[in-house]
Order: sequence, then C-alpha cells, then structure tokens
Amino acid sequence: MRTRHLFAALSAIVVAAAPAPARAQEAAARAAVQHAVNAWNAVRTVRASFEQTVSNALTGTSATARGDYQQRRPGMLSVRFAEPDGDRIVADGQWLWLYLPSSAPGQVIKRPESAQGSGTVDITGEFLDRPFEKYDIADGGAASVDGRATRLVTLTPKPGGPDDFSKARVWIDDADGYIRQFEVAQRNGVTRRVRLTALQVNVATDDSAFRFAVPKGARVVTR
Repeated sequence: MRTRHLFAALSAIVVAAAPAPARAQEAAARAAVQHAVNAWNAVRTVRASFEQTVSNALTGTSATARGDYQQRRPGMLSVRFAEPDGDRIVADGQWLWLYLPSSAPGQVIKRPESAQGSGTVDITGEFLDRPFEKYDIADGGAASVDGRATRLVTLTPKPGGPDDFSKARVWIDDADGYIRQFEVAQRNGVTRRVRLTALQVNVATDDSAFRFAVPKGARVVTR
C-alpha cells in the first residue's frame, strides 16, 4: 500500500512538473513581444536598409529585393528599391503610392490610407498593434540575426484578426526590442521574409522622401 502511494505521489509530481518548460517558453515569448511593443511605442522615425525574399511554394520560385526605407509615424513611409532599381512605395499620410516598373511598367497604383494604416505603411507595426488580442503567440527559441541575439516568436492570427496572412514569425532583438527580421506566410502560398539592417530610430528623415511625383507618361490607377 505504501509503495502504491509512493508511486502515485511521484506520478503526480511528474505530471505537475511536465508543463513547466512549456509555460516558461510561453512566458519568454510573451515577454519578448511586450518588450517589442514597449520599444516600438517610443519610436517616431525610422531609417533602415532591408533585404526581402519572396518565395512561391506553388511555382517553386523565389526573388530577392533590396533597398532602403524611411518612416515617420503615423502613416508616412518611403521605400526605395535598389534591386529592382526604380521601384518605389510612398505613403504620404493621405495616399499610398505603388510604383513598381519591374513588374507593372508605366503604371502607378494609388490607394487611400486607412485610419489604422496597413502592413505596407507600417512595416513591423502590424505585429505590435494589440498583439495579445490579435494573435496566438508561440515561442520559437533563441536565434541570431546578423550576429544579434534575438527571440523568435510565431504569431498566428486569431479568428477576427488579420486575414492577409496565416502565420508570421518575428525575430525580436533581446537588447533593444526592435524587430530585426520577420517572415509572413500568406494564404496564397507566398512567403515573404524581410531582414532589416542599418536600423536607426528617432533620427532625422527627409521631407522629400514622402512626396511622390508621378513619372511622365505613367497611368495612375486609383483603387
């Protein structure tokens, strides 16, 4: 009888202790996200370079783009591509302009900015706007991006949350809380990974960067 009681007690201890690592991982992930939210709330301007890789699982193809961007919160963004050269994205606070001659020569897309902005207008902010309400958060463990220690966190939209992607992975800097890399799995089978480099926050930005002049001969399509 005593032996049975001993085994029962030991089993209870094992069962109770088993979830502890999972709870610790969840706590680490949520702490990293909160760190990122706190850091991003203090950001007003950003200058950075980026490398973007877009992969299509259906076609087995991928393409890489590089460039620089400037951002003024809220609602102003300037993206200049070096590869492919000439592509631009500009959010001027009222309109979002998409000029991508590499894929749509002679055409400019003009869209009104929404009150909440979008993933395009705020490159990393979409992941940090009420994340605990919008996403199920899972820990991906420690990782390194360009030699910086980060926490990899997976964000899966909850019902009623963002519907333009099925899952996102973000790498949050252990030291300053900024997102150094993110990867978005879109529902059409396309995966987009963006790595941010030469990141500077709360620095001077260029007024001219947030003004878009329609190239001569280009057709403007308002959507």
